[in-house]
Amino acid sequence: MQSSKSFSLEVEKIAKEKNITHMEAVIEHCRIQEIEPDTVSRLITKSLKDKIEDNARDLNFLPRQAKLPI
Repeated sequence: MQSSKSFSLEVEKIAKEKNITHMEAVIEHCRIQEIEPDTVSRLITKSLKDKIEDNARDLNFLPRQAKLPI
């Protein structure tokens, strides 16, 4: 089994190479490794979770949150 860091790095790599969302990359990685997606929840790091959440907001799957101007 993988560590959460190696899992996240692999998902990032897949997302970048295939130009897909991070959630799709998680599913793709699970398909390649022949593992069930519901078993990888403990491998998802905080930064990966934040990226998945941002992707979901961009796709209007989650309500938008107010952002402070930077």
